[in-house]
Amino acid sequence: MPRTDNQSMTTSPPAFDTLSLSPAVLANLSQLGYHVMTPIQAASLPLALLGQDLIAQAQTGSGKTAAFALPLLANLNPRRFAVQALVLCPTRELADQVTQEMRRLARAEDNIKIVTLCGGVPLRMQNASLEHGAHIVVGTPGRIMDHLQRGTLSLEALNTLVLDEADRMLDMGFFDDIATVARQCPAQRQTLLFSATYPDGIEKIARQFMREPHRIEVAAQHAADVIEQRFYEVTRSNRLSTVALLLNHFRPVSTLAFCNTKQRCRELVTYLQAQGVEALALYGELEQRERDQVLAQFANRSCSVLVATDVASRGLDIEQLEAVINVDITPDAEVHVHRIGRTGRAGESGLALSLASLEEMGFVGRIEQYQKRESSWHPLEELTPASREPLLPPMVTLQILGGRKEKIRPGDVLGALTGEAGFTREQVGKINVTEFSTFVAVRRGIAQEALRKLNAGKIKGKSVKVRLMQVNSP
Repeated sequence: MPRTDNQSMTTSPPAFDTLSLSPAVLANLSQLGYHVMTPIQAASLPLALLGQDLIAQAQTGSGKTAAFALPLLANLNPRRFAVQALVLCPTRELADQVTQEMRRLARAEDNIKIVTLCGGVPLRMQNASLEHGAHIVVGTPGRIMDHLQRGTLSLEALNTLVLDEADRMLDMGFFDDIATVARQCPAQRQTLLFSATYPDGIEKIARQFMREPHRIEVAAQHAADVIEQRFYEVTRSNRLSTVALLLNHFRPVSTLAFCNTKQRCRELVTYLQAQGVEALALYGELEQRERDQVLAQFANRSCSVLVATDVASRGLDIEQLEAVINVDITPDAEVHVHRIGRTGRAGESGLALSLASLEEMGFVGRIEQYQKRESSWHPLEELTPASREPLLPPMVTLQILGGRKEKIRPGDVLGALTGEAGFTREQVGKINVTEFSTFVAVRRGIAQEALRKLNAGKIKGKSVKVRLMQVNSP
């Protein structure tokens, strides 16, 4: 049985310099804006840095990547080119986010090589990366097993295994895969498990693959003044139209709308697009290429509404999310808290708007019990259009046909737009480079001109093909 450490974070948060980290690491953390620890970091880092096994309950966006990355990096020997740490994630999107953040945290050390191993990328390219030597591997269970079976990945030198969003991996049926991977890791290792909830499978993992783990619970609390929660009663016939009313009344720039089924996702996206709202769907059947395109457009604020199921949204961490709409009430109160916690990040305010029919009132009751607060109900009559103008996202996405394979970097794209093309840095948004494509957000007013100039110009001395991504096109 894991030992439980209930953490009360009522005192002021401790600073990172209270930890036994090197001056170079502390200086890098300060540069990155890491000054005081989040509750999950304060609860887990002292134990993890001592080499203890941990089971930590933490939501996405709580700072958990640093909570496992800093101990993992402290345990690393940069001069030994062998895989010393493995991070298992449920989805490619989360693996990419973890890799990106770990690279930032590893800047204090020279030449720390981190390789991402996920499906959707040819094995031969990943084999080449592994042949050049890697210190850390981040990946999804299926692709990690592929490499282990083929002998292209060795875990003989591994000293740290991380299971990130373990509950999501269990929900997706990965228990056997996790077990297979864990058995190929050295017995004398540290195992760090992070999970938003605590299903039975976690206990099974702890018994089989962990050594006297400490269990840390940091309650997912969302301050009432940060996230405003509102409930609206709806019927079967007006549920979708109420979503449009909410969008026209509150006019959030970015909204994540949760549905309980893929069918509801499709219905809502079709309805919103017919109303002129730029909306996209994210559900399990999408191919990886389509997922990449959808997520790039939403994350860079060129799509107003992302309609998703809980399964499809796992691993998503979107900055500056103004609103979450629960189109359907989830029967799981913990999932509700996880959903609404996507907004109101980093001190920003957020809106959580929930639609409930009479049949769903029992689910609302569970949520009230879990949150220990009554729901705030509002009449539909108060929803009036704030503007007659259509709700348009501020950015438009351009897709460049070329990515990491062509050695394109974000700086190359920014340079092309702010150099010869003559645009300002403020007119360019997020730049996301994938294996074969690059997505760049530009202000809506300059989209056509930016498209023309990029197609006529060059990136890294080569001509490129660029297209405008239309959200509401079939």
